[in-house]
Parts: sequence; structure tokens; C-alpha cells
Amino acid sequence: MLGAVAWRRFTRRAARGAVRRFRARVDRFKLTSKSYISEALLSDETIAAAVRAHATEHRMPEAAVWKRVRVYVDEIVPVFNLLAYYEYGISLSRAVINLFYRTEVRHARRESFDALPRESIVIYLMNHRSNADYVFAGYALAGQVAISYAVGEWARVFPLEYIFKSFGSYFIRRRYREPLYHTVLERYVQLITRNGVTQGIFPEGGLTRDGRLRPAKIGLFDYILGVAREPGFLERMYIVPVAINYDRVLEDRTLLRELRAQGGERTTGRLAQAWEVGRFTGWNVWRLVARRWKRYGTAAVVIGEPVPVQPWVEALQARGCDLFSLERHERLAEVQLMADDVMQRIGAIIPVPPVPLVCAALQTFENEYIGRRALLDRIGELRSSLLHNEHHVLAPDEPVEETLDRAYELLRMRRVIARTGEGYLILPKGRELVSYYANSVAHLLGEFERAVRLRDELPIDALS
Repeated sequence: MLGAVAWRRFTRRAARGAVRRFRARVDRFKLTSKSYISEALLSDETIAAAVRAHATEHRMPEAAVWKRVRVYVDEIVPVFNLLAYYEYGISLSRAVINLFYRTEVRHARRESFDALPRESIVIYLMNHRSNADYVFAGYALAGQVAISYAVGEWARVFPLEYIFKSFGSYFIRRRYREPLYHTVLERYVQLITRNGVTQGIFPEGGLTRDGRLRPAKIGLFDYILGVAREPGFLERMYIVPVAINYDRVLEDRTLLRELRAQGGERTTGRLAQAWEVGRFTGWNVWRLVARRWKRYGTAAVVIGEPVPVQPWVEALQARGCDLFSLERHERLAEVQLMADDVMQRIGAIIPVPPVPLVCAALQTFENEYIGRRALLDRIGELRSSLLHNEHHVLAPDEPVEETLDRAYELLRMRRVIARTGEGYLILPKGRELVSYYANSVAHLLGEFERAVRLRDELPIDALS
């Protein structure tokens, strides 16, 4: 008994020390026990009404429906652990991210966060390029706040499920349409929003498979906005757009294969995929042991300015449109417009690392072979255009030759392009990756965007 008490005291002291080191804000409600939150949901009258409706519709005993609700509650509600998040999680994420990438974290306007009220409710909305986004964004924001992510069912495997839950993340079934489940999820999301928990959401609802931003899905966003109908919450709510980009997305070839499968191409079997993962892992372990390890370029994140929700709702009211009095389909249409606006804000601050910049330059040429001088000139033109429009170009002051050489090493290693004579040849299997990385920044390129899009040979993601 004494040993258990001493262990709890030790872990509390260690957790507090870790939080002080990071100088981060931890939402008090994240420390609430899972049993308390579960009981709050099970005593929620809205959920009780959904149970009665489900029992009537499906001719089930209410006890059986409540049993199902308890399964949903146990699945969704996390158990946040300060020590796991700050002492181990952030340290591990830093080690993993810095092993694979050079990192760059920027704020569009850092001082805008200093103006936020202490009691503000902040929701981070992020684009989704890689499963590493969860790790990278958590690492990038660790000095500000501990984020609760909405995580898809892909992570409900051992040990990922326990790791994510200890970090305060909650799981969602993305394609599960049962109204009862969505009532439980909605009430949980609104409960933590009402109590000021900072959340991170990937509104695209999944990874981009063609490199472009995908349209926003608004389910969770609508749940969160539902809290604004209650007095005292609307003026406290802020949306922060966050943009992520990489010189190399670890699962890029897998995403392209899934994109081709949407067009009817035969998919790779599970054994073949497992073999690929094993080969990739073994190859990287060998490179580490043989001291031939090279990082995969840069991972960059730009944190935009907080966007208050109140002016948007008041603008609707000025048009004679009360958001919370609208029929559901009308309300969702208005919420979609706001989500689309946030996605545009995310798109506008997408960082531009060397590989996407060079791929965009390659994409503007009609031929598969491009002379070095012509390519350098085009990279310079693209970079000047981006900087003129105040976009976030990484290493903007380095010579164009160095930018090309850094990108070339990464693309050569992937067998995307090869140096031949006084120029570069896009290899037969490299064109897809050139298009994929160019698509991540094409919308920022002004007069060059059309040339990049014209030579995009990827089928457009069905959800793009």
C-alpha cells in the first residue's frame, strides 16, 4: 500500500516537472478520471433519449442498448496521463521525428496567441498528409498545449490504442452510421469542448492520396460548434489552422497505390504489403547499424492565426440567419462553408520544402529530360513568386543550386529522377511521385499553377 502511494507521488512530481520544463498549458479537465466522464455520459439525458429511440426502432430491451452504449463510451473516452504525454511521449516523438527529418516549426503570427483569453476554447484544424502528422503536430505544439486528437479506427490495435489513449486522444469510427453511436460521440465531444479541452482535428477525414488538399468533412466540427448555442461559450471559441508538409511522406507509394485502386487497378495483397513494410524497416535498420543513415529531408509545420468563431455566427445573424434555429441540412450547409474557409486558410500557409518546390518546377516542363540550367532558372522563378506572395518557403535565402542539390539527393534515393549529362531525367516510375509532391504546393504557384496541373498524370482522389 505504501509502495503504491509512493509511486503515485513520484509520478505526480515527475509529471509536474515535465510540464514546467515545456511551459505548456494543460487543460484541467484532461486530468478528470475516465470513470467520472463515463458516468457523466451515461447520465446524459440526450443519450438516454437516443437509447429509448434505438430500443423502440430495433425492438431491443433498453438494458441491451445501454450495454452497447457502455461499449461505445469505453471505446471513446481516453485516460490522459501527464507523465506518459510529457516525460515519455514528447521525448519519444522528438527522437523519432528528428531521426527521420530535420524539423521546422513556424507561426504565421506568434503574438496572436498571446492575445487569446486564458479561458479560450481552441480547436486546431490540420491538413493530413501522413500518419506521422499525429506525432509531428504533437511535438510541434508541445510547448504550448497538450492536444486531444480525434483518431481513426486504424489505431485501435495493440499497443497504439493504449498509447493514444494515454495521450488523451479519443477514437472515432469514421464510416459507422448508427445514430446511437454518433449521439454518444457528439455528447462526448461537446462535454470536453464545454470544459475547455484543446482538440486537434484533421477535417479532411483521411490522408490525401494525390497530394492535394481534400474537402473538409464537418461531422466533428459541427458537434463542437453545437456548444456555441449555450450562453458564454461562443465568444471563447477559436479555430487555429495548421499546415503540414514534408520532403518525404513515409507512406507515399502506398497512398498512390490506393489512389490507383480507386480507378479499378488491382490492389496489392496484404502479404505483399507486409513484405514491403518489413523490407523498408529492415533496410532502415541496416542503414542505422552501418552508419549510413540519412534523414528524409525536412518536415515543416506552420501554425496560423486563431480565427474567432463569434464574428462568423454574428455575420449569419446579421443576414437574418440564426445558425442554431436552422433545419439540420441548412445548418450543415453553413458549417460546410466555414470549414471550407478554414481549409483555404490551411492551404494558404502550406510550407514549401525543397522536394515539393523542385517537383513543381519539374512538372512545368513538357519533356522528361530537363537541363540543369533551365531547371535552376525555373526553381528561382517559382521561389520568387512564392516569396512575393508571402508564402512559407523553407531556406528562402540559400542559393538555388543548394536547394536543387538537396532535393535531388532525396529524389535520386527514391529513383524518381537521375542525373544525365547536363540535366535530369524523370524516370518511368518517378512521374507519379513528382506529381504527388508538386500537388502539395501547386495551388500557391500563381501563374505557374496551370502548367503544373496540366502535366499531373495522377487520377484525382475521389474525395479531392
